Amino acid sequence: MTGSPQGRSSAEAEVVTLTSELIRIDTTNTGDPDTLVGERKAAEYVAEKLAEVGYETTYVESGAKGRGNVIARLPGSEPSRGALLVHGHLDVVPADPSEWSVHPLSGVVQDGYVWGRGAVDMKDMVAMSLAVARRFKRDNVVPRRDIVFAFLADEEAGSLQGAQWLVDNRPELFEGATEAISEVGGFSITVADGTRAYLIQTAEKGIRWLTLRVRGTAGHGSMVHRDNAVTKLAAAVARLGEHRFPIVLTDSVREFMAGVTELTGVEFPEDDLEGAVGKLGGLARMIGATLRDTANPTMLTAGYKANVIPSVAEAAVDCRVLPGREESFERELAEILGPDIEREWVSLPTVETSFSGALVDHMANSITAEDPGAKLLPYMLSGGTDAKSFQKLGMRCFGFAPLRLPSDLDFSALFHGVDERVPVDALEFGTRVLDRFLRNC
Repeated sequence: MTGSPQGRSSAEAEVVTLTSELIRIDTTNTGDPDTLVGERKAAEYVAEKLAEVGYETTYVESGAKGRGNVIARLPGSEPSRGALLVHGHLDVVPADPSEWSVHPLSGVVQDGYVWGRGAVDMKDMVAMSLAVARRFKRDNVVPRRDIVFAFLADEEAGSLQGAQWLVDNRPELFEGATEAISEVGGFSITVADGTRAYLIQTAEKGIRWLTLRVRGTAGHGSMVHRDNAVTKLAAAVARLGEHRFPIVLTDSVREFMAGVTELTGVEFPEDDLEGAVGKLGGLARMIGATLRDTANPTMLTAGYKANVIPSVAEAAVDCRVLPGREESFERELAEILGPDIEREWVSLPTVETSFSGALVDHMANSITAEDPGAKLLPYMLSGGTDAKSFQKLGMRCFGFAPLRLPSDLDFSALFHGVDERVPVDALEFGTRVLDRFLRNC
């Protein structure tokens, strides 16, 4: 059944409440099994909302107790077509209430926004997907293709006990899915003459969570020491932190720049790419990070007493690597650090697909039906999502969580930021777009 939603739908009417209620469920993921909360309560909430309208759901605890995931499938009218996976994660990063204007787990609706941890990362998309899924079942809407709705654990700590575990252990839950949508894309930026461009995520940098380790000779802090692990590590970390990896333009970044030039006339000369990107306002942080590999030291660990020289010192480094740069990055890293620095890492792959095909056309049609004159542009995400796991099953993965945003909202700063919030009218807009998109794609 194709077509478009008429009037204010039940999905649009309940999406704000769903978002607020999801935010109030604490799913803080510290990455530490002793302190994380777990996603079970939120997963059970989602399962109840789906069962209420007639879905058969599968609840799976992935890898550890309380790491809840919920999957449901809505059959389409053309079962021979590949299914579409709509996935979102239920966990959120920690938040310090003392830094916020409202409590980060309040889910309060005020000043035209829903406030709280997860409002944009990504309980907003979870709520929009849930609202549309409920409406389709309630109104007997049959989409063209099967739609698999998945609400997942552990994305904020690398998906090891969420999407990655499910792909490795329960791939049959996603049988037949050839394409997928999730975060971080479909949001608007305002460019020349008030035109809105909606950024569709077609690529992600790879992740290397790197541990550096140096071994030295332990001893008394009052003595002369030439084999100090702390000194060696500090020097290596400083070299790495100050290093600038080369600029490399991927297809998705080139397409993004060409689209901005077409819309605004702003050029991106190769001898001053970073200067040109810097003129993009708040978006410059996201786009600038996709011009080159990055390696940012984040933690240092050594010693246990002020007058004891430790035998081991460690550092954590968050590395993000462009598609196609994996081997070059590792060679460059070895040259910077030298032979005395031990290296271990957790690695998550890059993601890249083309900005083309019927699914992209349906994204464009669904957005322009609500925002005539809008343009779509591809872009690369400097962070990572569960797409890294689902591409292993052969899916083309896109970031498409549609939101029409105020021109003065620094959206990228809200991810993992203080006073995270999402506009009410953006949620309602996104629900209408998602409704139309899932009916027809």
